[in-house]
Amino acid sequence: MTVVEYVVREDALQGDLVNYRRTTITLSLEDRQKTHGRRRSDDGLKFAISLEPGLTLTNGDCLVLEEERVVVVVREAAEAVYVVRPRSEHEWARCAYQVGNRHQKLMISDQELVCLQDPAVRSLFDQLRVEYEEDTRPFTPVTVASGHHRH
Repeated sequence: MTVVEYVVREDALQGDLVNYRRTTITLSLEDRQKTHGRRRSDDGLKFAISLEPGLTLTNGDCLVLEEERVVVVVREAAEAVYVVRPRSEHEWARCAYQVGNRHQKLMISDQELVCLQDPAVRSLFDQLRVEYEEDTRPFTPVTVASGHHRH
């Protein structure tokens, strides 16, 4: 079984890698944070990974199977999340602080705060009287830093 030991960004593929067959692997946040183990691409190709500890795979990361001449492109799976669109700077700060204070992962954009659905978070938002909605989308929290090795 092929073991992948490095990650290349899709936009950094060069040389022969550009001509390799492409396939995808769709992973949840939890699976994108596992750096060792067996994997199966979305079309059934089996391989293993042994990546640096602490790495979190993100959209566009590529796992190169050189012997098979295949590039497996990572796609982030849609996950059940809560979305908060704070109406004031105070609400931004209060929500972000309270979610972080409970050691919950948080994704921050220019217009919203997003966290994985969890009964504790739901209870927090209800307690704070924060308006939120349920959604399904890829989730990568702000604490995640992807590390990449160019080959």
